[in-house]
Amino acid sequence: MDGSAVPTRHLSLRLEARAFERLEAQSRRTGQSRSQLARTLLEEGLRMEAHPGIIFRSGPAGRRPGLAGGPDVWEVVRVFQGVEAQDEEGLRRTAERTGLTPERVRVALRYYAGYRDEIDAWIRRVDEEATQAETAWRREQDLLRR
Repeated sequence: MDGSAVPTRHLSLRLEARAFERLEAQSRRTGQSRSQLARTLLEEGLRMEAHPGIIFRSGPAGRRPGLAGGPDVWEVVRVFQGVEAQDEEGLRRTAERTGLTPERVRVALRYYAGYRDEIDAWIRRVDEEATQAETAWRREQDLLRR
């Protein structure tokens, strides 16, 4: 969502003093410039408007899309990709395995359809981190067995 590979256009806008102060405070907390933060929040707001039921949450690895009151989109997609069926049956099985309703799974899959590369990158990142953590654990276990 950084827009670095996409042509940009300039937008000038006025904010109420209170909104500007909140933007400034959040900018300091996150270490982002006001402009970066405003772009992120605007993009996320537009995505949430287009995909009701999707929210964005912060974490150590950055901001990511998730279901309101539910798991991250990448988690739902990971389960969907792991079931043998990829049609409505896959949707039903994903709902069963995640404890979500089929409609909530559909919300996550609709978002995935629009931002597939981004979600696939999250899945790759999680897989890489899991592999690194397992490798470190195995090394530790080898030391402990001496």
